[in-house]
Amino acid sequence: MTKVFTRSLPPPTDRSMRLAQSPAWNLLLLTVGSAFFSLGAQGVASHHGFLTGGIFGTGLLAWYATDIFSPAIWYLLLNIPLFAVSWFQIGRQFFFYSLYGSLATTAISACISFQIPIQDNFYAAVAAGVLCGTGTGLMLRTLGSGGGLDLIGVILNRRWNVGVGRFSFTYNAVMFLAAVATMSLDLIIVSFLQVFIASGTLEYVLRWGNGRKMVYVVCERGEEICEAIIAEGYGGATILKGKGAYSGDNREIILTVTNNILLRRLENLVFDLDPRALFIVENTFYVSGSRYPRKSVI
Repeated sequence: MTKVFTRSLPPPTDRSMRLAQSPAWNLLLLTVGSAFFSLGAQGVASHHGFLTGGIFGTGLLAWYATDIFSPAIWYLLLNIPLFAVSWFQIGRQFFFYSLYGSLATTAISACISFQIPIQDNFYAAVAAGVLCGTGTGLMLRTLGSGGGLDLIGVILNRRWNVGVGRFSFTYNAVMFLAAVATMSLDLIIVSFLQVFIASGTLEYVLRWGNGRKMVYVVCERGEEICEAIIAEGYGGATILKGKGAYSGDNREIILTVTNNILLRRLENLVFDLDPRALFIVENTFYVSGSRYPRKSVI
């Protein structure tokens, strides 16, 4: 039997959830994210002749190879068929927010004609990676995205359970192999470095304010501890029934989610009530539902 303690939880329409669902907030994040990404891609990467990842990277590669249009126009043209296919495959909310993110990236990139004065390719790769990763991360914190590979990644994940990260890595690998025909090996290596830094920055930005800890408590006073967790405002909790493998005694396993700030206080609360409890903490990357905002793409 599993017991779920949820009373006294903040309602789903609490302030943080309302903000996360607000169109104004989402459009602001998409705009700021587009500006960061455009600054890194157009203001740094394009002037040093190396690639970013994804569809904008493909646009840069097409620009280097043909010297027609501009990276921003190539990015827009490459996104058109992706959005056409996605219209039938993903939710309208995700579609329109992603469309705005893509158009904002195109417009801002087209307006950036200056170059950030960085001479060394290594430093330029670091700067472009941080800027592009920050921009992409901000856009992915919304109810949409920046378009491009995110659209196809979502479709492939839904239809054939292909991981979004795996698809993105494969696409970028093929793009870098194709770039061998028109770019020097040095520029391909520094481009790979830029994409690697952008990926790390992206993960960091996605964790801003979302750092959650999943806590398991194996104890004998589960209901009392759950009551205290709720009373102290630490959130909800679920009691799972377990059995000791060595002793054969019945055990209660509490499952709850908290953040870094409250973790130590939660631990003290548990051991004050049950000194013999086992307190287990795991990092968790994403939590949605109940009082946590949910990003819907279907």
